[in-house]
Amino acid sequence: MSLAQRLVASLFGLAVFGLVALSLIPRREPPLAVQASTVSVGPITRKVIAAGKLQAATEIKVSSNLSGDLLRLTVKEGDTVKKGELLAQIDSRRYSAQVRQQEASRRGAAAEFDLEKVQVARLEAEATRVRTLVQSGNASAAEQERAEADLAGEKARLDAAQQHIAQADASLSEARHFLELTTLYAPIDGIVTSRLKQVGERVRGSDFSEDVIVVISTLSAMEARVEVGEHEVVYLHEGDHAEVEVDAFPDKKFAAEAIEIARIATIKNAGSEAEVITFPVRLTLTESVPGALPGMSAQATIHTETHERAVRVPIQAVTVRTEAQLDAKKLTASAKSPLKKVVFVIDQDVARVRRVETGLADENQIEIVSGIKEGETVIEGPYRILARELQDGRAVKREAVSAGQ
Repeated sequence: MSLAQRLVASLFGLAVFGLVALSLIPRREPPLAVQASTVSVGPITRKVIAAGKLQAATEIKVSSNLSGDLLRLTVKEGDTVKKGELLAQIDSRRYSAQVRQQEASRRGAAAEFDLEKVQVARLEAEATRVRTLVQSGNASAAEQERAEADLAGEKARLDAAQQHIAQADASLSEARHFLELTTLYAPIDGIVTSRLKQVGERVRGSDFSEDVIVVISTLSAMEARVEVGEHEVVYLHEGDHAEVEVDAFPDKKFAAEAIEIARIATIKNAGSEAEVITFPVRLTLTESVPGALPGMSAQATIHTETHERAVRVPIQAVTVRTEAQLDAKKLTASAKSPLKKVVFVIDQDVARVRRVETGLADENQIEIVSGIKEGETVIEGPYRILARELQDGRAVKREAVSAGQ
């Protein structure tokens, strides 16, 4: 082989060796494009959002204590009524007859009493006469005792007659009360929001169940009754400030306050996979809602707790990694390893993972109790990269920066 051929072969070998050596050098991964924001300090409020319905703050169900046919009904749904205004009339013939019967009994008792008074007066005079005769020796002591006994017996019958009058008065008063109950009047000022009976229907009076005729509501004061999930109700307190949005009045929010938080759950689809447990919460609207009607759909945002100087980051900046991933600094970890909350901080164009503890959260931000400090830069997206691809030590470049709130 000539010198030139050997030189070419050597150069070719060196070139092949260089290519092989170059291929063995690990290539640096290109930096990931990420969005980032600056950690800020400021107020953050936990909010609970729940849906429900409007209802009148005061709602009176007007029913009858007596049974009878409904002969008259003077109102219809939507009518405005004043306290004491006539609403309905129930057939009163039976109760009128009972009043007349008790009035007759009262007159009989009074006549009996008057008769007994006359008898007592007669026997008192007789007893006085006998006592005078005894003193003059013209009557015996036995005659005086008999006269005194007759007077005492008649006085007892007079007392009984007086008790009969009291009983008759009580029975007459009760009969008149029942007669009054056949006429129904409005107990409050308000609007008739429901009419459940018609003229001619039978009304059932009972102390154990209501047979409602009409419902009167005060629409000047409204409440929202919402259902709050079991995981959120533990944060609520009576007096919490809230905002209520009514579907019928879009783009408006009405101030409200929590006044009652139920302690007994409402369970839907009990025992099934679709079981839902909620707790009813009553909110009183602290401002009027003109035109609002019971039953309108509403959504409430309840402010439960505020931290004035919270370290805050966007909610999407907080992600999770397994304990094994954090220890191994890689993504190929066992799925059974427990999950830990983390954020990724940008340090000299490199992502650094930080374990964090979180606190309150609102719609956009979450409080970081420990793990980062004000002024640091955290990665908040894209979601795909932050949730699955990003790992500690990966080179990144900032694509966009959103100002901390």
